[in-house]
Amino acid sequence: MAATPPTPATDAPRRKTGRHRGEGQWAVGHFTPLNANEQAKKDDDGLNVRTRIETIYSKAGFDSIDPGDLRGRMRWWGLYTQRKPGIDGGKTAVLAPEELDDEFFMLRVRIDGGRLTTRQLRVIGEVSEEFARGTADITDRQNIQFHWIRIEDVPEIWRRLEAVGLSTTEACGDTPRVILGSPVAGIAEDEIIDGTPAIEEIHRRFIGDRDFSNLPRKFKSAVSGSPLLDVAHEINDVAFVGVEHPEHGPGFDLWVGGGLSTNPKLGVRLGAWVPLEEVADVFGGVIGIFRDYGYRRLRNRARLKFLVADWGAREFRRVLEEEYLGRALVDGPAPEQPVAQWRDHVGVHRQKDGRFYVGFAPRVGRVDGATLTKIAALAEEHGSGRVRTTAEQKMIVLDVPEAQVQSLVAGLEALDLRVAPSPFRRGTMACTGIEFCKLAIVETKARGAALIDELERRLPDFDEPLTINVNGCPNACARIQVADIGLKGQLVLDDEGRQVEGFQVHLGGALGLEAGFGRKVRGLKVTSEELPDYVERVLRRFAKERNDGERFAQWVARASEDDLS
Repeated sequence: MAATPPTPATDAPRRKTGRHRGEGQWAVGHFTPLNANEQAKKDDDGLNVRTRIETIYSKAGFDSIDPGDLRGRMRWWGLYTQRKPGIDGGKTAVLAPEELDDEFFMLRVRIDGGRLTTRQLRVIGEVSEEFARGTADITDRQNIQFHWIRIEDVPEIWRRLEAVGLSTTEACGDTPRVILGSPVAGIAEDEIIDGTPAIEEIHRRFIGDRDFSNLPRKFKSAVSGSPLLDVAHEINDVAFVGVEHPEHGPGFDLWVGGGLSTNPKLGVRLGAWVPLEEVADVFGGVIGIFRDYGYRRLRNRARLKFLVADWGAREFRRVLEEEYLGRALVDGPAPEQPVAQWRDHVGVHRQKDGRFYVGFAPRVGRVDGATLTKIAALAEEHGSGRVRTTAEQKMIVLDVPEAQVQSLVAGLEALDLRVAPSPFRRGTMACTGIEFCKLAIVETKARGAALIDELERRLPDFDEPLTINVNGCPNACARIQVADIGLKGQLVLDDEGRQVEGFQVHLGGALGLEAGFGRKVRGLKVTSEELPDYVERVLRRFAKERNDGERFAQWVARASEDDLS
C-alpha cells in the first residue's frame, strides 16, 4: 500500500479554497481517490514496480505483467508500451489500450541538466545496439529514448546504465521528471550563474523520494543561468532563471505554472530572487504545494498550471513562503530578453577557459546507437570526455582545444551531424509520432526529416532563424504552440475527399523573445503531402513582405489570413 498522503512542511492551518473544494486536494481533506489513476497510485507506489519487473516480469515475460503496472506504474521507471505496428491514426482514440499495446517498450533515460560523460554515452550507444534495434532519440527535454525494449532485458539494461551513473528513475509518471539545465553550465563565457549544484541537490533530495512520488500529474522543472534562456523556462511547472540582483548578486528568478498540451499556459513570475544555495529548498516548496494542493479529481486539470491560474502569482507566493518555507523570499528583477534568437548552442563557441564547445544538429533528434558511440569516440579524441544534450534535440561536445576544433567539426559532419546547419535543419523538431507512440495520429520523424530536405532544396538562400515543430497529436510534446510554424497532427481530407494524415497549423509562437502562443488560421489544415508546398509558400511571402529586421513571428502577427494560407 502507498503511504498516507503527506501534510505540508509547516504547522500552518490548512487553507480553504472555496471554488475548487471538490478538486481532490489533499491539503483540504480530499483524500478519497477520484479517478482510476489516483486509485492505482494509492494502491501501490509506482516506485515499487521495479521489484516486480526484476523478480517476476523479466523472468515470466510480457504476458505476466499486471495491467495496472503495464499501463501505469511502470512509467515510474521510464517504461511505456509502444504502439503496435500497422495501426493507423484513425484508430488511436477508438481502440482499447490492450489493442494498441505492442509487446515492446519505450525506455527513457533521464539526463538531468543534459550532462553526460563519453563513457555514459558509449554505454547508451551499446544498449541501443544490443537491446533497442539501434534506436536512440534525443528528446526536447534532454533525455534519450530507446524503443523495441523487451521486458526480459530491462534488468540488464538498468545494470549497465546504473554502473555508469545513469538511471531511468521517474523518467515518466506522476513524478518530478528530468531537471532541465543549461547544457553549457559552468563553461559559457556569458553565463550569469552556474546552476549545476542546484540540479545536483534537487536530484539528491527529491528524485526517488516516496514523499514526492505520488503527484497529481507529471512535474517538469528547469534551472539555467544562461542569458540565452536555453531551457524553455516559460513552459515548465517550476523554473529558475539566472538574473543579477542589484544588491545580492547573481541568483535565480522564480517562475511557476507553465505547460502546453491541450490547455497551454505560460509560466508566471513570482517576483522572487532565489540564491543558488536555496534553489533546492524552494523547489521542495513548489513541488510540495503541487502534491498537497494540486487538483486530483480530473486528470485533464491536474497539472500545476491550473492551480497557478486559479490562485494567481501573489497567492501562490504567499502559500509558498508561509506554509512551506517559513520565511519571505527576496524580491528580484526579471531576466533580460536574450539578444540571440537561437538558443540551442549549435556552432563553435569559446568557453570561459579559452577552449571551445561545439554544438551540432541531428535530424529532428533522431540518432542511433552506432552514431552515439562514434560521437563518444570523437569527444574523447578532441575534448575532455564531456558531452551535453540540449532542450532543442541537439548535442554539444565540450572542452575542445582550438587546434582540435576543425578536426572535430569534420568528424561530426562526416556523420551527418551539422555544426553549421541550415535554419531548417537547426530549427525543426519532431516528437516520436505514430511509429511508436500510442497517442499519435500521424507520422512525425520521417516527415520532419523529409521536410528539412525539401526546404533546403527549394529555399537554399533562406537564412532567418525559424522553428518548425512537428507533433503527432494534440499533446504538444514538440511544443507546437510556441514554434514559428507549429504542426499538430490530425486526420484531414485531401482534394478527393479521402481521409489522410495532415496537420493543423499554428503560426508565430515564440519563447524567449516576446513569448506567446502561435496563431491558428481559421480552417487551415494541410495534408502531409502538401506540407512542403505550404511552408515554402508562407516563407516566400514572409521574405517578400517583411520589414527590415522583422522576425517571422512579428510578421505573422500582422499578416492577413490570405498571406498565411
